Amino acid sequence: MKNTIVAAGLVAALVITGCTSMSTHRDPSAEFRKDYGKVVDNGFRLPAIPVRKIDKKFLRQIVDYQTRERPGTVVVSVKERFLYLVQPDGKAVRYGIGVGKQGFAWAGSAYVGWKAEWPTWTPPAPMLKRKPELKKYAGGMPPGLGNPLGARAMYLMRNGQDTMYRLHGTPEWWTIGTAASSGCIRLMNQDIIDLHSRIKSGAKVVVRQS
Repeated sequence: MKNTIVAAGLVAALVITGCTSMSTHRDPSAEFRKDYGKVVDNGFRLPAIPVRKIDKKFLRQIVDYQTRERPGTVVVSVKERFLYLVQPDGKAVRYGIGVGKQGFAWAGSAYVGWKAEWPTWTPPAPMLKRKPELKKYAGGMPPGLGNPLGARAMYLMRNGQDTMYRLHGTPEWWTIGTAASSGCIRLMNQDIIDLHSRIKSGAKVVVRQS
C-alpha cells in the first residue's frame, strides 16, 4: 500500500512539472512561421500563410543538393514540385511550387531576362477567348493582392526570345505542391519575394519535367 502511494505521488509530480510525454508535443511547423508571417511590401499588406495547413516539405528550407550546376542557378523540378536555388558546398534553398498548364509545356535551359516587383498581369489571348469576363484586363491587371502574378515575377528568356515562361508569386498558397489550373511556376508570395532578393537578372534557370 505504501509503495502504491509513493508511485502515485511520483506520477503526480511529473505531471505538475511538465515531465511527461503529453507535454512535449511540438508543432513541426513552428520553425517556419517567421518566414511566412504578415509582410508589408511596397505598400501592400500580405497576410500570414497558415503553414500548419501545408506539407512541411513544401516550405522554404536549406537542403542537401548535389548538382553540376553552379551556385546561383535555379533548377525547377516539375515532377517533384520543387524549385532549387543552388548554393555552395552541396546545398540549395528549396521552395515548394505549384505548376500550371504552361509549366507542363516547357523544359530546358533559359535565363532570367528581367524581374518585376508587383507586376502587371495581362491575360494571354487564348485565355481571353475562354474567359470573356477577363477582357477588362486586356490592357493589364494592376498590381495587387489578387493579381495572379503575385508580389514578384521573373521572366525567362532563351536566345534573346521571351519563352513566355514565368516564375511568379501567388496568393493561392493552397495550390503549392499541386497542378494548378493556369500559370507557369508559382511560389507563395513570401517565397517569391525571398527568391527575387537572392537572384540577379541573367541567372540561369533549368526546368526539368522528370
